[in-house]
Amino acid sequence: MNSFAFTYQTRVYFGTDATDKYLVSELKKYGKNVLLAYGKNSIKRTGVYDEMMNALKEAEKNVYEFSGIMPNPTYAKVQEGAKICRDNDIDFILAVGGGSVSDCCKVVSAQAKTDEDIWTMEFTDHRYPDEFIPMGVVVTMSGTGSEMNNGAVITNEELGLKSGVLGAYADFTILNPAYTLTVPLRQAVSGAFDTLSHCMETYFGKPSESFITDEINEAVMRNTIDNTRKMVADPTDVNVRGELLWDSAMGENGILKIGKITDFQCHQIEHQLGAFTDCNHGMGLAAVHPTLYRHLYKDNLSKFVRFAREIWNVNANGKTDEEIALEGIRCLEDFEKEIGMPTSLSEMNITDKEILRKTADTCNITRGCARQLSRYEIYDILLECL
Repeated sequence: MNSFAFTYQTRVYFGTDATDKYLVSELKKYGKNVLLAYGKNSIKRTGVYDEMMNALKEAEKNVYEFSGIMPNPTYAKVQEGAKICRDNDIDFILAVGGGSVSDCCKVVSAQAKTDEDIWTMEFTDHRYPDEFIPMGVVVTMSGTGSEMNNGAVITNEELGLKSGVLGAYADFTILNPAYTLTVPLRQAVSGAFDTLSHCMETYFGKPSESFITDEINEAVMRNTIDNTRKMVADPTDVNVRGELLWDSAMGENGILKIGKITDFQCHQIEHQLGAFTDCNHGMGLAAVHPTLYRHLYKDNLSKFVRFAREIWNVNANGKTDEEIALEGIRCLEDFEKEIGMPTSLSEMNITDKEILRKTADTCNITRGCARQLSRYEIYDILLECL
């Protein structure tokens, strides 16, 4: 295990009664002017919007709305939100939705407090914001775990880049499993696969030797797989949704990363693929993961063997380590098919080789990977994903 320092600052309220019990009291801790941020109109159709407005009214807040946050939030949308905050002296941001809404708001929180361009600050000057408008998150879709950290994935359309930007931590988050029932099943399954991907990308990081952090990760992966199957069988089971909601939070609250250098190479590839195609994040990950792992398993063989045995219950009798590892990867691919995720890019209507070339040429290459990839190999991997 590597040396580490761990602090966690977000207050988490979990349960179907969490909104009623905690939201108003939390809102009362902040100033009068509140930015209510959300996606399109789904929270209005489901009644979540009315619940938020009632809570804000009870807390005696002036509400300013910031709506239309898209699934892959753009930097232009961040600037739009920051302007609303500045123009209306916003004291607090309440982000209601999935990871895209919270990601957008984390960066809005920072951009609204500085005249500097956040993108230039972070990617050119390599400095990071230290002043933020406080914010809270009410999660309506699990999967990203975005509410648990200060990282945000933002698409800069002008530069053709989809990158990780650091912004604010939420002061608190409401995890109400009932809200996730409002999400279409295919979207919910995509979110659940994103959770599994977060776990795998951490698990296969360094050091390769397993220790307590990895054993906790294995439990979260098994729980995610089991409850994704249960959700597909019965999309109305709120207890199953609760399990997946907490799996999602565990995937990104830092606990599974303690003592690890994380390997998020699949995410880096998918982010750039998303920048060029606006594809669904979880589906893009599902299409890339198995092929990527078939390129990498020999360079982290003992961990892939453990993954096969501990997560997929692969029978090792009479098999070489390479055979065990490959069977584990096949189990992952079979699971994707079972839950309705794509296992190829062509299933997502992504077939333009020029886009694949640009993705390979511009994605980040991580140091935590089992073996550092070249851009040529990433292009080969993407071609194999077709």
